Amino acid sequence: MRHLRSRENGFTIFEVGLSVAILAILAMVAIPTAQVMSRRAKEVELLQDLRVMRRAIDEYHRYAMQGMIQQTDVSQDFYPSDLETLVEGTEIVGDPTGKKLRFLRRIPIDPMTKSTEWGLRSTKDDFDSTSWGGENVYDVYSTSEALALDGKTHYNEW
Repeated sequence: MRHLRSRENGFTIFEVGLSVAILAILAMVAIPTAQVMSRRAKEVELLQDLRVMRRAIDEYHRYAMQGMIQQTDVSQDFYPSDLETLVEGTEIVGDPTGKKLRFLRRIPIDPMTKSTEWGLRSTKDDFDSTSWGGENVYDVYSTSEALALDGKTHYNEW
């Protein structure tokens, strides 16, 4: 007499294949989304770094215009000679303690190029110049020529 086999518990090949297909579709959606989110986070960091450095340059300019910072070179137009000046600080005019005003703790790392090398513009340069005249630091920008997520601008135009 034949024994009737009881139905075995488990998954069929069809069920396993369907599960793998669904996971593959989800992965195809998740990976590009994660890449876009990572790039967007870098863009936010870039905007914040540019804002911090530009604010430091403006503060330096304000103190220099008020005569609180000694300018040794007329061509500086009351702007710092380089970004390192904002980190190292400058002495306050008439302060016997020799206290220095520091405008940045450090030069930020450009999240797009992973470097502390930034594009610089002086007051003598054109507003969209990509070469620095060297007289002073009036503006900073990223040296990355990659296209931003908006699809219209490049990071070095921000």
